[in-house]
Amino acid sequence: MFDLRSDTVTRPTPAMRAAMAAAEVGDDVFGEDPTVNRLQRHAADLFGKEDALFIPSGTMGNQISLGALTRPGEEVIVEERAHVLLNEGGAAARWWGVQLSTVHGERGCPRDEDVERVIRSPDVHHPITSVLSLENTHNYAGGAVLPQARVDALAALARGRGLRLHMDGARVFNAAVASGLPVARIARDMDAVSLCLSKGLGAPVGSLVVGSRDLVATARRLRKALGGGMRQAGVLAAAGLLALEEGPAQLAADHRRARSFAEEVARLPGVELDARGIETNIVFVTTRGDARVAEQALRERHVLAIALDPQRVRFVFHRDAGDDALEAAVAACRAVFR
Repeated sequence: MFDLRSDTVTRPTPAMRAAMAAAEVGDDVFGEDPTVNRLQRHAADLFGKEDALFIPSGTMGNQISLGALTRPGEEVIVEERAHVLLNEGGAAARWWGVQLSTVHGERGCPRDEDVERVIRSPDVHHPITSVLSLENTHNYAGGAVLPQARVDALAALARGRGLRLHMDGARVFNAAVASGLPVARIARDMDAVSLCLSKGLGAPVGSLVVGSRDLVATARRLRKALGGGMRQAGVLAAAGLLALEEGPAQLAADHRRARSFAEEVARLPGVELDARGIETNIVFVTTRGDARVAEQALRERHVLAIALDPQRVRFVFHRDAGDDALEAAVAACRAVFR
């Protein structure tokens, strides 16, 4: 089987396994795990922030960020297909008593005027709009990179209206590689950024939240409240360090394969796909029939993809899916989407 369902299916490299076996560890809840501390310091430096926190998952990273930036009864503005809205089990309402207000995005990026329109005016009847959350790259927009000029304009608008800023940067290194910008520039105006080590960067487990020292101190308390303290977590952080140091250099190959795949599949009569829009490692193929039927037909041809909505099948290229996976996926699509 060639598994293109997600870049979360990557397995640790031999070097990661060796680093995990040799990791120096301590109790991270007491702040005493030296490998976790090195990972957090390295991440903070990469992103130009004061501090960072190692956590089990990207969803926890997003939710800890929102919890640290809001108070119960407040409102967060999100793009209408954001991961924090569609794929995190209603956690913002469940844990923080926060509601999410949606705006349409062009390839995942809201327009200034649409954000301006949904910011609440001061009124006892209204929730207080406190945070603007952006997702970069944007999953449901096909791995789109948010244009930095647009992000800068949105950040200026948010700051001018007293809002704080969160970025779901699960795949922010994909955005950096595709745009040529360092992650510190992409994250410059964000109060909190969550990023995944366990997607394209290849670590087996783990994410990070980066931000100010005060933000991370609050995030640490929330991590504890959610059961995210992992004790001798240096065993995992050792793989995370290698993911940060070596993983970004691998992402350009994932992007190349995704573009090549899209160019081939876009020629098929049974799909709708604009290959020119592929910027990173994610390709959504719109089918003329039920995407779940296509998913099963691809599986029968030894290619795993996933129907994330009724007419779209998602393919995600990653470090464990090389040129052989690319060739197999194109051949399977030629058979299924005739």
